[in-house]
Amino acid sequence: MTESISYVEAPVVSGRQLAELFRSCGIRRPVDDLPRLEKMLEHANLLIGAYAGSRLVGVARALTDFSYCCYLSDLAVAKEYHHHGVGRELVARVKRRVGDQSMLLLLSSPEAMEYYPKVGFEPVKNGWIIKRSG
Repeated sequence: MTESISYVEAPVVSGRQLAELFRSCGIRRPVDDLPRLEKMLEHANLLIGAYAGSRLVGVARALTDFSYCCYLSDLAVAKEYHHHGVGRELVARVKRRVGDQSMLLLLSSPEAMEYYPKVGFEPVKNGWIIKRSG
């Protein structure tokens, strides 16, 4: 892989591009529901994209108050770009953007549980969830 990766805050990303990225990395998201993906993009207030040329190869999508809490709802990197530091850089950029006074939290799929400690996350036991219905 000879292409360099560029990072863009607040990129214009379509639901189709996001679906393609999610498919390429295997993350479980509603990839066949483009209106829902568009809504996910529209309502996130922190989005950072990683690009190889014009191709979206990574994304960090978050909801934050930029002061106390940041929920990293999506961290996705195309499979062929795994182990190249793209995810680590996306997390670092989110953390820099929200600042040191803001916690960064996320929910992980079982398949990714071993990854997050490698990029600075610690497990927490004091969480609760009401699961979505669809």
